[in-house]
Amino acid sequence: MAIDIDHLRTWIGRTETAEDIITPRLVAEYRATLAPHLAPVANGDAPLALNWCLTPPIAPQDGLGPDGHPARGGFLPPVPLPRRMWAGGWIETKGALKIGETVVRASAIEDVTLKEGRSGALCFVTVRHGYAGSDGIVITERHDIVYRDPPPPSAAGQVQAAPALSEPVQADLAWDVEATPTLLFRYSAMTFNGHRIHYDEPYGTRVEGYPGLVIHGPLQATLLFNLAAILGGATPRVFEYRGLAPMFAPTTFRVLGRHQPDGSIRCWTQDAQGRTCMEGTATAA
Repeated sequence: MAIDIDHLRTWIGRTETAEDIITPRLVAEYRATLAPHLAPVANGDAPLALNWCLTPPIAPQDGLGPDGHPARGGFLPPVPLPRRMWAGGWIETKGALKIGETVVRASAIEDVTLKEGRSGALCFVTVRHGYAGSDGIVITERHDIVYRDPPPPSAAGQVQAAPALSEPVQADLAWDVEATPTLLFRYSAMTFNGHRIHYDEPYGTRVEGYPGLVIHGPLQATLLFNLAAILGGATPRVFEYRGLAPMFAPTTFRVLGRHQPDGSIRCWTQDAQGRTCMEGTATAA
């Protein structure tokens, strides 16, 4: 599939703004879905990582692509690769968002790059976000999106090449999380995420070639962020994460964290086979 990277790079510098209100209903849904795996916050503060549920793209039904996402070519460049996933990112927290306040997200396309991976072409789109509440910008984020080649016809529905088994590491805190289709549906609903790989198993297996429903990248990152906050005793000032391999539901997976000698916290998710699927580092400064 020919990719005109020079054309796609003309999207660099594009901006958009959106606003949302942190409603008590959204907070109640978030807590009901993710409890007991949420860090405590001060009275009136929004739960940690709730920003990933705010200001989602809202497109009409006839404005959706075949994967359930808004059709490409608006704010995001029209990358002609069908599989789209979170690759990772970086988030800096300077303060707390407040329940009931209006939040304004300002976003800009920072970079578009093309690479060749083991499974074919990979196009990375880097987006910079700033979330401002009544106290100004309190969260700054870099979000990395990856677009991938479709699987070969013979691979549809087959298990992808799995990452190597992770070396056993003693964790200071570990959670077991049951990833049911209901959990994935509720998280998709809170984030208004229509991506069919999270709820439409026939589409995910027959079209995109996955062995099951894909567990959201931001859902895993949310759990890692909250675990790091509990382990460190405070909201991480900086949290950097990256996806290593997709994780599939239904399953019970682990969220783990460990203090590092430099004062940071290493955290990671692990599938039922013991493979690391997402890893992150949280620091206090």
